[in-house]
Amino acid sequence: MFDTLMRLFKNEDGVTAIEYGLIAALIAVAAVTVMTTVGTNLSNTFNTIATNL
Repeated sequence: MFDTLMRLFKNEDGVTAIEYGLIAALIAVAAVTVMTTVGTNLSNTFNTIATNL
């Protein structure tokens, strides 16, 4: 049983999957932040144009 636990602790396949998951989450948060900012700026631009018309 000790050998099985030692092999489990030395197995790094799960670590790689967790790292990819964290990278994907970070990219998703950055994308949402950028899209929100761009959307707000675009909305303000369209409102300004509509007001001037």
